[in-house]
Amino acid sequence: MNLDFFKLPYSNNSLEPTISSETISFHYEKHHKAYYDNLVRLLGESSIEEESLEDIILKAHKDESLRLLYNNASQVFNHDFFWESLSPEKIEPSDYLVSLIEDNFSSWDKFLDELKSKALNHFASGWVWLVLDSNGGLKIITTSNADSPIILGFKPLLTIDVWEHSYYIDYRNARALYLDSVIGSLINWNFVESNIKRHI
Repeated sequence: MNLDFFKLPYSNNSLEPTISSETISFHYEKHHKAYYDNLVRLLGESSIEEESLEDIILKAHKDESLRLLYNNASQVFNHDFFWESLSPEKIEPSDYLVSLIEDNFSSWDKFLDELKSKALNHFASGWVWLVLDSNGGLKIITTSNADSPIILGFKPLLTIDVWEHSYYIDYRNARALYLDSVIGSLINWNFVESNIKRHI
């Protein structure tokens, strides 16, 4: 499989002060890169190296002997998606997106409250996601560790990483402050909207 390491669409210091360049250095260049390097190595030892990343995740998830491959492939996917979910420039959601969110969550503020609440209350390591279900509805879910919505049949639209390595350097154990800062200033709503339009 021709899988290149994801290239950040912005510089390491572009998300400051919300996410520091030091955090990016550890999170992207060490944690994310380690998952990618492990994935490349494990793919070389498997029979599914020519599949797409999503296919690898779906197939490896069904085979316990490929659990390590699944974990690394899914973490690569999740991190790729996380970095794309962020923007160094504050982006306001379009009227189209706000209307769609309001149709599914009653109001924009209730949507943001639920996004933060589910991320804050997710126990231990994982991810909070906005997803599209098979009926075209929007939902907020969390997944633990390396798990991704694609194994549950959902289409991911947005994610926020709530593993401690995503915020501990900048916020220590204050996950709530990290979430307030990211949700309030860094979400790439254009990316979210493009994902919705791609799937519906």
